[in-house]
Amino acid sequence: MDFVELEAIEGLRWSWSSWPVSKAEASALVIPLSIMCTPLMQVNELPLIPYDPLICNRCGAVLNPYARVDYQSRIWVCPFCYQRNSFPRSYVGIGETNLPAELFPTYSTVEYQLGKKASASSSNFNSNWGNGLSSSSLPSMVSSSSLASSFSSSSLSGLDSQAAEPAFVFVVDACSSEEELQALKNELLLVVAQLPEDALVGLVTFDSMVRVHDLGFAECSRVVVLHGERELSSLQTKQLLGINQMKQQLVKMSAIQKQGFLLPLSECEFNITSAIEDIHSSPLVMSGHRPQRCTGAAISAAVGLLEGCSVTTGSRIMVFTSGPATVGPGMVVHSDLCAAIRTHRDLINGHAPFYDKSSKFYKQLSHRLSDASIVLDLFACSLDQVGASELKVPVESSGGFMMLGESFESDQFRKCLRHIFNHDENGNLRMCFDATIEIVTTKDVKICGALGPCVSLRKKNSSVSEQEIGEGVTNMWKLGTLTNKTCIAFFFQLGDEQKVQPSSAFFIQFITRYRHGNTGIRKRVTTAARRWVGNNSPEIAAGFDQEAAASVIARLAINRAESHFARDVIRWLDKMLVRFASKFGNYVPEDPSSFRLSSNFSLFPQFMYYLRRSQFIDVFNSSPDETAFFRLMLNREGVVGSLIMIQPTLFQYSFDGPPIPVLLDVRSISPDVILLFDSYFFVVIQYGLKIAQWRKLGYDKDPNHESFRKLLEAPELDAEQLVMERVPVPKLIKCDQHSSQARFLLAKLNPSVTQNSTYTNGADIVFTDDVSLEVFIDHLQTLAVQG
Repeated sequence: MDFVELEAIEGLRWSWSSWPVSKAEASALVIPLSIMCTPLMQVNELPLIPYDPLICNRCGAVLNPYARVDYQSRIWVCPFCYQRNSFPRSYVGIGETNLPAELFPTYSTVEYQLGKKASASSSNFNSNWGNGLSSSSLPSMVSSSSLASSFSSSSLSGLDSQAAEPAFVFVVDACSSEEELQALKNELLLVVAQLPEDALVGLVTFDSMVRVHDLGFAECSRVVVLHGERELSSLQTKQLLGINQMKQQLVKMSAIQKQGFLLPLSECEFNITSAIEDIHSSPLVMSGHRPQRCTGAAISAAVGLLEGCSVTTGSRIMVFTSGPATVGPGMVVHSDLCAAIRTHRDLINGHAPFYDKSSKFYKQLSHRLSDASIVLDLFACSLDQVGASELKVPVESSGGFMMLGESFESDQFRKCLRHIFNHDENGNLRMCFDATIEIVTTKDVKICGALGPCVSLRKKNSSVSEQEIGEGVTNMWKLGTLTNKTCIAFFFQLGDEQKVQPSSAFFIQFITRYRHGNTGIRKRVTTAARRWVGNNSPEIAAGFDQEAAASVIARLAINRAESHFARDVIRWLDKMLVRFASKFGNYVPEDPSSFRLSSNFSLFPQFMYYLRRSQFIDVFNSSPDETAFFRLMLNREGVVGSLIMIQPTLFQYSFDGPPIPVLLDVRSISPDVILLFDSYFFVVIQYGLKIAQWRKLGYDKDPNHESFRKLLEAPELDAEQLVMERVPVPKLIKCDQHSSQARFLLAKLNPSVTQNSTYTNGADIVFTDDVSLEVFIDHLQTLAVQG
């Protein structure tokens, strides 16, 4: 079974599928022991179990197919800590031919709908077990529908109390132009119309002041105005809004309703709709100045509102802005247009006067977001930067959504916003809130940390390593929200005293607890087993997943890039790659021509070449906002999406047959072909010179040239499919060979033909000082064989 097939079952991609038995040998692997985990991936045949899981009394692991079961004594032995645990009375009918879903051999991943304890309705379980879960009456896999129908509704009666609607606070920048505001208001009104009636909603608007709208005041439009230049604490915000006593009344929904700032939609739909319609662009700006915009104060007020109303079931603050903050906390640039907004060079040279203070303000805000289970989303539609770089930490750590666009009138914005508010087949929002991920490991495996949209809960036990990578010193992390594509990279190392036998198994269990929309709390449990192998065993090399390894190294690189210069990150990547090639290459010492890498290692150097040249490391042509966005997206994408970001795909369309993948090389450009280029963030269709000329002559409209019309349509249909499936929506660029926009493609291609090349054979020339992939590999081989 290959790595992709395993991921479809477990939701996991391992950099190494077999682990060595010694710590020294694990360190010598160069690529760390790591797992790319997509907790809510749509895995094959996922059973939904309508009762609470059984948990080991010692280590907290959940009952799983690898547990040893004594059916006669009704005892199960935990595979992680070997603790003997008794089954509750409800499992009295258990047997080899009558297994519950969590013990079914093919279910490494199961999901529990948390409610009443199984023991509380034992008679119900006993009478239904054989009907729904007997292996003799089932095919090889137990379907989730048969599981659900095997238990009566009485066992789910405890769920209603856990079902709760999330809260949404819309934070709207009133400094936008009237046209932009109108487009934004239209979309917000559509969102409000589709929200569940019990969803809590709030509205905050801002310019130089912050206005918190009282949606419960029916007589007229009523707002509380907060000064945009003041940095208010949580307590001060609550006091100014008059909700400082909310803590004592948090169990009473009426306490929220009385305040009026956050109300169920059923009670304030008219008021919030009217308030959104009444948002108008702020007065004209002084000549030569930017608008007075207090984005940081507005976000802080929205956080204080949710904290004061004690919304603990998950909430989102959705910020819609069209420019940088020019006053108050989180300030990005001075309002005077003579002051240019900061660039990467300014950040490096220390010429960005507001950057450090604003970043510190937002970092402190991210802790409040985590504590209150609040997600922060940023929709920035502007031709200039808005301060996404400063805002990156709270957006990323809360798991929020970030979109950088040009206009609220664009399809890109509309598609992104509507995607977030998608509904499932039952009409529930496809949103998950207030998630935690806990890892349980075999005692010889230590947890170093995680990289991704999560926060360490600093919950330390014997399985936690002293070495910290990313969000570490814990075996449990918090995530404000999750989607079925959110991916976290987890890092591990071996214990100091390894006492394991080669070929024996070790286990890692991922326990993800989350609030599923408005339908209650769920717990998904994935238990993975792999084998220890002897040092220098060929199984180690055979279990190397070079795609997962490239994704892991990319996350480590951008994590390092946050505190190091780009040249230092590239130097670190190069040293790592030389060690890797020296370790796993086959060669005669000091003879570069003899160097060879086996097939499951051969693509890794190529991935690293393109990573070095990518916008994640080389920020020369990007603004700080763009770099923040690119890195945030890479840090949450799965292996497939990450690889497209690192090494884009290139397909060639011609009269010779169906589209074919071609090398990401300037030599792939030809006058009589069409190229479809996908770098995840933008999709380029480039027409060769001949194709472009024929199109201008209108051959595609001539019935005698039907094949030419179909050739033009094919890449456009494929590009539309790519754009439709991806969020945020990539920018679609159509260009002709040698046109100005062809630079988006040329910048990413391997420059095998440059201004210094002797023989070009008519190929396009890339004007660059970058080395080509061939030269890079030659250097790598020369260094690797030196040992």
